[in-house]
Formats: sequence, C-alpha cells, structure tokens
Amino acid sequence: MISDGFGQVEIEYTDNRGLAWLMPEEAQRLVQRGEARLTGRTRTLSPENQDAFQIGGHVVLELFDADGELKERRETDNLVVNTGLYHIADQLAEQDESAMSHMAVGTDDTAAAAGNTTLGSEAGRVALSSTTQGAGASADEVTYVGAFGAGTGTGALVEAGILNADSGGILLCRTVFDVINKGASDSLTITWVLTISAS
Repeated sequence: MISDGFGQVEIEYTDNRGLAWLMPEEAQRLVQRGEARLTGRTRTLSPENQDAFQIGGHVVLELFDADGELKERRETDNLVVNTGLYHIADQLAEQDESAMSHMAVGTDDTAAAAGNTTLGSEAGRVALSSTTQGAGASADEVTYVGAFGAGTGTGALVEAGILNADSGGILLCRTVFDVINKGASDSLTITWVLTISAS
C-alpha cells in the first residue's frame, strides 16, 4: 500500500479500454509490459473510503496406501507469495495471465517466503482435479484439489504450491509441512482452500 500520510495513493493509467486507477506498483507493471501508459494524475483515497483485505490459505494433505486406506493426514497454512499477489491483480484487471491450473509437491523444507517463485525442489506436478468457488457465505473461498497418484511425486515430501502451467508458470502460493513419505504405490490428495476476507 502506498500512502501520503492521509490515505492510499492511486495512479491513473490508460489502456485500450480507457482510463482506470491502480496502485502505482500495479500500474507500473502494465506499463513495463507495454499494455498501458500513465496519465500523470494521482488521487488519494481517504481512510474511511479504503477497503483492506487479506488472503489466507489452509491446506489438508491426505496420504493413502495402494488399497485406499488413509495412512497420514496433515493440516497447515500457506503463504500467498508476491507473484501470486501480482497474478490476482492481473486477473482483476482482466489481463492475459492463465488461471491457476496445477499443483506441485517437493522436497525442500526451506520456509516459505514472499519472494518464492518456484518450489525449492519440485518432485512432481499434476493438473488440478477441481477448482471450486464457494457459494453464499463461503463465496469468498476458492478450493483447489490436486491428486498425486501412484508413481507421481514419490519421496520425502515437505512442500507444495499452486501454479498456472504444467511446467514453469506463476507460483500463487507455497506451503511447507512436516514430512510425508510417499511410497511408489501411495497416492496423495491435497485440498487447498484460499479465503479472501476483510482484514
């Protein structure tokens, strides 16, 4: 958030759809990509007219054996990284980044950090089984489910993330958890709920 001491500052830009306002960092990104130009005008939002929000995630990991019996279950929270926040801004501005489509697991237990752009050591990636927005009072939630079948993502797993491509791509969020030892015949289901709420 940019503030001049009285409230949040926004900057005006123009693109092929006309004039609009964004926080300076977001407008500058559009300019750098050649998708907009700045008009030079700014405005200050008074504190009483500002809406603050936060994005949090909760992750449930369930490991099953070859017979479908539950072996282990973990619950943990996640970190929405900087590239994830930029992606959300891109989607709000109806730009050209692809929606989140894949989930990955890995073997690096380095703590999640805002500057992460990949997993530390990726061991496997799958297309999302489902992406669902909640309804009614839960409409501020999006649930992603990833299923890692036998032979996929085998190893001592300690990290996971959501991305928008089958390789490379933009990292939305990352989590680190106590080790899950996924054998070659085991399967792992990860249910990841992101919630957008007023702070």
